[in-house]
Amino acid sequence: MTNLVERLAPDELWALFQRVVPPAEVKRPQGGGRRRAGDREALAAIIFVATSGCTWRQLPPVFGPAWQTVYRRFTQWSQDRVWARLHRVVLDELGARGELDWSRCAIDSVSIRAVKGRLTGPNPTDRGKSGSKIHLLTDRNGLPLALGISGANMHDSQALEPLVRGIPPIRSRRGPRRRRPAKLHADKGYDHKHLRRWLRSRGIRHRIARKGIEPSQRLGRHRLVVERTVSWLGGCRRLHRRYERKPEHFLALVGIAAALICHRRLTT
Repeated sequence: MTNLVERLAPDELWALFQRVVPPAEVKRPQGGGRRRAGDREALAAIIFVATSGCTWRQLPPVFGPAWQTVYRRFTQWSQDRVWARLHRVVLDELGARGELDWSRCAIDSVSIRAVKGRLTGPNPTDRGKSGSKIHLLTDRNGLPLALGISGANMHDSQALEPLVRGIPPIRSRRGPRRRRPAKLHADKGYDHKHLRRWLRSRGIRHRIARKGIEPSQRLGRHRLVVERTVSWLGGCRRLHRRYERKPEHFLALVGIAAALICHRRLTT
């Protein structure tokens, strides 16, 4: 079990996680009760659920804590925005090492089926079946900088401003923290004059495919990186279909996947 926990939650990731996780509960003054399950074992179990796609009830007992304990820990950490902070800490480490390329960023989305819950809607590309949409903005290397979710019927253009605003101030190798890309690439779904004006007002150059004039493929390799990141998100099988009713839990799983993608860059 120790080897499995160390493989899913290696020392480097565990050290970063300790910087963002809330302190452990204080021991009961009257004594008694069960010993609190280790945070590292719970983290490894949550990563196992996210990557393998198994349900919480199917969680193998090899991790130690019961699945109810792991699920409670997941919901509490999601409420405390631990996963978003973990993603930001990993981005800070990448920025301090000069691993983030702000020269060209790309934005895109992917739709998945959803069982039920808020922030779902009829998917126009899937015969109107209920679904959700993951929006992401990546740097030139495909590392996710900002994430968001919505119903599948939400137009992609409505997510551009929230995603750009949602980029956290990230450390740089030299100089102050940075949160604006130099240039943004997008497909025809984002072809709107008000978005172009808004990007120019923030000092961001844009390269958005124009409807009826040029195909989305003209953006070439600069947009392929975000499509590759979408396939990386698919490595977390729990994201193949949304089972979480609460959108904050589903967003937490997306944040876990993004943190793992960025952490993989740290260790390569």
